[in-house]
Amino acid sequence: MMKEVSESLAGRVAVVFLLGLSRKEQTGRNLKDPPFLPVPADLQKRLATNETLQLRELYRIIWRGSFPAIALNEDMDRDLFYGSYVQTYLQRDVRDLSPVGDEAAFLRFLRAASARTAQILNMSELARDADISPNTAKSWLSILQTSGIAYLLEPYHTNVTKRLVKTPKLYILDTGLCAYLTEWFSPETLEAGAMSGAILETWILTELLKSYWHNGRRAPFYYYRDKDKKEIDLLIVQDGMVYPLEIKKTASPGKKDVRHFQSLEKLNLPVGPGGLICLTDQSLPLTLTVQSIPVAAL
Repeated sequence: MMKEVSESLAGRVAVVFLLGLSRKEQTGRNLKDPPFLPVPADLQKRLATNETLQLRELYRIIWRGSFPAIALNEDMDRDLFYGSYVQTYLQRDVRDLSPVGDEAAFLRFLRAASARTAQILNMSELARDADISPNTAKSWLSILQTSGIAYLLEPYHTNVTKRLVKTPKLYILDTGLCAYLTEWFSPETLEAGAMSGAILETWILTELLKSYWHNGRRAPFYYYRDKDKKEIDLLIVQDGMVYPLEIKKTASPGKKDVRHFQSLEKLNLPVGPGGLICLTDQSLPLTLTVQSIPVAAL
């Protein structure tokens, strides 16, 4: 899933982590956009095309996923592709990384992990649902990370902030694979189902990751959650500035959706412009420093 591309130039080595195709790469538009930041000037450029992304088309993209063979070929059978991929992954890639003796148990683990995308990781519950030991779950999760199947979003904290939850959130990096493993058999059932919001958050997070990784940049991404359960989906921390982002499946964003941004005051760090990435067709101010961001702007 994830490729590590190295290129040597004049004695230097560049390492670039590549995921599946981003939506921009699939459409061939805005390929020179810099890594995403919710600053007004950058957002204006992204929104200048007046492009929209309807709900039905969005979930079709999410459901099919971003592997080039399936993202660029509408005739490719989705279930056949992912069924073959999972089998190849189990038989070749996993065995190259670690001796997994029980393929059925590993497949249960894959499914259990996929069902928890965009959730705070609970290793004990993950191990229980896969019917394996916590130590095995930890080892197998490391395999998913190394092979580019899973991504752990770490919580943001500072030395002076002691009240933050320090458990990462788990994301499956291809939403098509995630939907296949959790047995959603059409974009329509996925959009209407229990995982609708989580898989939208997963797709958006992955698109933002690609905007950094595919530009050869490290993604300075974190999430925020304190013991009062005030949570912010994503913080981008760059040059000492914190840019907060919330992700919601709504076409009618409001100020209440970003109310937890105020919790960042306790970090004693400068907070830059923020945004709510959602299903709206246009960008509108929600507060003096926060605006709604259409998914089409990614």
